[in-house]
Amino acid sequence: MVSVAENIVKTLEERGIKYVFGIPGEENIRLVDAIHNSDKIRFILVRHEQGASFMAEVYGRLTGLPGVATATLGPGAINLLLGVADAFTTSTPMIAITAQGGLNRIYKESHQVIDLEAMFRPITKWAGTLYTAKASGEVLMKAYNNAVSGRPGPTYLAIPQDVEEEEVDTVTAPLPIPKEKSFPDQSLIAKATDIIAHAKHPILLAGTGVVREHAVSELRTLVKETHIPVATTFMGKGAVSDEDPYALGVVGFMVKDYENFAFDEADVLISVGYSFSEFDPKKINPNSDKTIIHLNSFGPETDSHFPITVNIISTLNESIKAIRKSLVARHFESPFYAENIRKTLAKERAIGASDTAYPFKPQTLVYVTRVVMPDKGIVLVDTGALKMWMARLYPTYEPNTCLIDNGLSTMSWTLPGAIGAKLAVPDQPVLAVMGDGSFMMNSQEIETAVREKIPMTILIWTDKAYGLIKWKMDLELGHHSEVDFSNPDFVKYAKSFGAVGHLATSREDLKESLEKALSDEEHVNVIIAPVDYEENNKLLQKLGDLTISI
Repeated sequence: MVSVAENIVKTLEERGIKYVFGIPGEENIRLVDAIHNSDKIRFILVRHEQGASFMAEVYGRLTGLPGVATATLGPGAINLLLGVADAFTTSTPMIAITAQGGLNRIYKESHQVIDLEAMFRPITKWAGTLYTAKASGEVLMKAYNNAVSGRPGPTYLAIPQDVEEEEVDTVTAPLPIPKEKSFPDQSLIAKATDIIAHAKHPILLAGTGVVREHAVSELRTLVKETHIPVATTFMGKGAVSDEDPYALGVVGFMVKDYENFAFDEADVLISVGYSFSEFDPKKINPNSDKTIIHLNSFGPETDSHFPITVNIISTLNESIKAIRKSLVARHFESPFYAENIRKTLAKERAIGASDTAYPFKPQTLVYVTRVVMPDKGIVLVDTGALKMWMARLYPTYEPNTCLIDNGLSTMSWTLPGAIGAKLAVPDQPVLAVMGDGSFMMNSQEIETAVREKIPMTILIWTDKAYGLIKWKMDLELGHHSEVDFSNPDFVKYAKSFGAVGHLATSREDLKESLEKALSDEEHVNVIIAPVDYEENNKLLQKLGDLTISI
């Protein structure tokens, strides 16, 4: 006989789960204890359930295995919601497991009991409650299989307290998950190829699906063989190397950016692994006049600015390969604007190569960060004004090395996310880039990283304001209000957790302190970098004056 909790842990072990992130509560102590007793799974005790959900999400994003987060019932479960919702919008595999009131009381008004299954259902692929001990293995396998099958995403399981306490006499052996592979309709491939072959200025848009489905190599080969210029979404960074001569950078900025001119000139748009949650398609097809070929492993949403002519739903590697083979020997002349866009981007990046102003210009912070990070080092970019600068100017050469959340686009995910990233990819340095507003929302997880001996670096861009909202207010209202705040002494704050804290006071100091921190495999390092966001409005003015002559 084994307990339900032990059966659940056994099932997780069989599926290759190595970590569970969470906080114990009165109603899930047996599950937490069973995880503690496992020699295959490590329980990561966090300081807030929201942190657990972000750790699990990033772990799932980088490994393809579901990240697992657990909490007690009521408030603990509610605190998991943000990361679960974020995983839903980014199509990331994840399993959230929480306690629930016993079957003897969940049907009535009772202490800390709410309908958790109903609460999680709109933001998960599947949500259920374990009503009988004998089904514990099967139900958990259902949660796992739903998380990784088809379009990945989070699932949720509630375990009533009295069910968790029961015992079962059999352990359900996990059934194998069949390898899913679908092939494109050849008639659609032929139609798409004919449209592309006769296009004057085709352009590729690579979304996060290219990275998630490991279709990077096939996409890069397509670009190399056809010379079709390619832009990525914020979340698709790394799908093509920014060193590629046909790479245009990213699209998704809040106003018209350099790359948008390429889409203005394009007559055929080849969308690969792009989802509407990444950005509004109106930004690249404002007049709804492009011929659009859409490649993805699942169907698109409906939008008047994304009228699809050919919709190819299959495994991305297979559909890209089929398009590439059908376009054999078809080379497109690089349009005049492509090289101009690359030169203009390089010119803007060059500002950060030599500027010595203090507080730092955003361009300087981005440039120095790129200089010190190895090509495969992982940078997590939080939401805020810094996301716009990092997305636009941080050259990315490998997939999953510049992580940006443009699904739910929540603040403060990167600090706990960095813990999940380091556990997923322990042989690479991990850097969380945050604004001071984001940092204070989940800074308590520094203690988790220190206690669990998970080395990582946090770079805080400080301006004592919610910088992106200030930027937006200035843009649309001509002024800003209710966006400024004060900060604690971040150096002392970091040290109080047992981390290393440092205030960068010059360009050289910033570079040296980052290099030292990223090579430190024993400590959590927090580096504070004051930033001058006056460059925000200067950028908008410059972009507003742009013409196709770029």
